[in-house]
Amino acid sequence: MTRRDRLSVLRAILGAGAVPTFTPLDPGAARRVVLACLDGGAPVIEVTNRSAGILPMFRALADWARDEVPDAILGVGSIYDAPTAALFIDAGAEFVVSPILSPEVARLCNRRRIAYLPGCGTATEISEAEELGAEIIKLFPAAAFDGAAFIRGILGPSPLTRLMPTNVEATEDATRRWFAAGAACVGVGGQLVSDDLQADADPSALVGRVRTYMGWVRDARAPRAAAAPCS
Repeated sequence: MTRRDRLSVLRAILGAGAVPTFTPLDPGAARRVVLACLDGGAPVIEVTNRSAGILPMFRALADWARDEVPDAILGVGSIYDAPTAALFIDAGAEFVVSPILSPEVARLCNRRRIAYLPGCGTATEISEAEELGAEIIKLFPAAAFDGAAFIRGILGPSPLTRLMPTNVEATEDATRRWFAAGAACVGVGGQLVSDDLQADADPSALVGRVRTYMGWVRDARAPRAAAAPCS
């Protein structure tokens, strides 16, 4: 299967500024979410590995997206180990997101030329992740501390670090705070793609929600220079 190269995926994540994340309710809901995110201006989408049966559902979704919506960039989240990462990469995942830093997953993704976004919560973990080749670091758990202040603290001595707080509030004020602090991009989950919106056969409400949110992201990033693309 033709796959985007890792740098293209990283540029797309940084260019979009936000990655919607969701756990599919069923195959039909998964396709509706992908279409709604694309229509709303969010082409990079993370499917979380948080329930039984996600792998075959993800494989079917990736096959469908390749044929029907090739502009969609699908990744997998909630990955803890290399064997699971390998299964999803073979199923079509174009990036891998973890709540932890796993050297084994990092090495696998490097070998397969796949973008890996590990979860880190300390300066030491961030440094180790960068040594392992991670270009974008998932800030996790962002809710456990003052994430915006943490980002400012990290970027002071390490201005080239790219941090992505996740599970952020889908509000205009929160979006503005994260980017003002220096976030390279954000991951947004259930507050944007709720189960109710997933289950709605009419995707117009979700499209509108995503479009509004991505507008907040663009506005929040406008006052400062966009994150430098990967070279």
